[in-house]
Amino acid sequence: MVRRRKKRLPPKSGWAVYLRTSDKEAQNPANSQRRQRHTIEQNLFARQNLPLHKEYIDNLSGRYANNRPGYQQMLEDAHAGYFSHVAVENAERFARNDTEALVAIDALDDLGVVVRFADYPDLDPIDPDDRILVSLSFTLARRESMKLGQRVRGGHHAKFRNGGFVGKTPDGYLNREEKTSQDTKTENGKYTRWIEQDPDRIHIWRFAWDLLLEDRMTLEEICEKLHAKGYTYRSGRPFIEIKKNGKRKANSNTLSFIFHNWFYAGWVVSEKAEIPPKEIRGQWKPIVTTEEFEKGLAILARRSKHRVAKRKHDYLLKGIIFVKLPDTPDLLKLTGSTSNTKRPGGGTAYYCVPRSNINIMCNKVDEQISSQLCHIQVQPEYLQEISKVYTDELAQKLGHLHPSERQQIEETLKSIDEEEARTARLFASGKITERVWDTLWIEWQDRRHVIRNELEALDQKSEYHISNLDDALTIISKIGVLYNKLGRNEQKELLRQIIERVIVDPEGMIIKLELLPPFSYLRRVSDRIGKDRGRSISGEKTKASTKTGGCSDYLLLGGLNNSRYAQDIRN
Repeated sequence: MVRRRKKRLPPKSGWAVYLRTSDKEAQNPANSQRRQRHTIEQNLFARQNLPLHKEYIDNLSGRYANNRPGYQQMLEDAHAGYFSHVAVENAERFARNDTEALVAIDALDDLGVVVRFADYPDLDPIDPDDRILVSLSFTLARRESMKLGQRVRGGHHAKFRNGGFVGKTPDGYLNREEKTSQDTKTENGKYTRWIEQDPDRIHIWRFAWDLLLEDRMTLEEICEKLHAKGYTYRSGRPFIEIKKNGKRKANSNTLSFIFHNWFYAGWVVSEKAEIPPKEIRGQWKPIVTTEEFEKGLAILARRSKHRVAKRKHDYLLKGIIFVKLPDTPDLLKLTGSTSNTKRPGGGTAYYCVPRSNINIMCNKVDEQISSQLCHIQVQPEYLQEISKVYTDELAQKLGHLHPSERQQIEETLKSIDEEEARTARLFASGKITERVWDTLWIEWQDRRHVIRNELEALDQKSEYHISNLDDALTIISKIGVLYNKLGRNEQKELLRQIIERVIVDPEGMIIKLELLPPFSYLRRVSDRIGKDRGRSISGEKTKASTKTGGCSDYLLLGGLNNSRYAQDIRN
């Protein structure tokens, strides 16, 4: 019995108001919301008298939609049918990501919910012409956000180069400000800001520096000394944290960061502003001299030489490797894990399923990749036939081998010419005015232009896909040779361009390679040609296989990012 889809009831008639301010601290949210609410009432509510369902409010950036609870709640209530209209002051308040916003508008329209902007109350985002203006509004909002960010960064860099500091000062210092007088307001702005030492905490850090410069205590021992005196970090975090089991943990990472901060020696340092150490003096009193600071850096550097760094293993198949368990239809995704990383060899790397006994050594799987790629590469003598098969299927997909379609387009162009000729005779006999003739002539020209553009687009699309096919054929014909010539990072990138999934058994033996389009399609065509010739492509049975892909898989591909690899092979 076929189950019929339940019809969705129309939404309840009413307004939902969405209000957003950029940040709680950068402006007064209440005032901004009052202004937005007033604009919406004047320009939208006055036009369409509907009951107000609810206000949804967010006091944060509109750059990302997922972290806006009010916005997400509004979408959930729209699915529940609580309202029929959404009122927003302007497009910028709704979102600054135009793609996400237009998708949301379309989704609301599918639910029967209308979105209206108070600054352009007659604008319908679903109407094709109005949609252009809505998209432009989102683009301008994003541009303004980017320009604002550039101006802010420029102001920060200028302040750094003038010896100032941006943001909250490090532990041991305080940010100070006072309102400027009317006489200096033009030069200094509304407030004068400066930095001074914190009298309640400056002695803590001078004491910590003295302990470091004595070069007798480790960072953990310095933390113990500070903890013994009852000192903590400014946040209240203790220097020594006592666990529930009684073990003591020294929070020395923050202490190390402070000992590496040139701020305490009175220097402005900023990588983004391209300001190296000992170039620009800061406008604050240092805790230590430059000589003392550099001596402390030397002490820490000397100690770091004897520390064994924890190695991070680079997993070749991370994100694309899966395990197939016996009697289980589903595949389990494997993650990377390395044990005993402090050992001289860097430990043993595994592909594993977390919290299970499935652990497969990375080397065992990675060593099989090269031979598996050799099995999926096509025979060079088949390239010409593959190209011909693909060109024929591409032409069928785009309609190039459908004479009826091309004939229909040509007949449309011919009908426009005939219509123009008939109307010209009427114009010559004085039966239609010159104004009507001019209007019709412009319409004919527009229609011709659209049809000719469609034909050109089909031809260009065909050339584009065939060009990409050449790159894909070059790669898949010599992939085994190419892979072995690449470095580790390039091998990872190439695998992610070609392989969708690597499936292994619990013993680590590769069962299947599932390829991405267009390689799955090319492999299928290669197998088909090989069977037509009465022989196997690979020459022997192999566990490697591919997903069945069609020409449509390739046509849906936005572009092939492996032309660099193809160029490497050609060279």
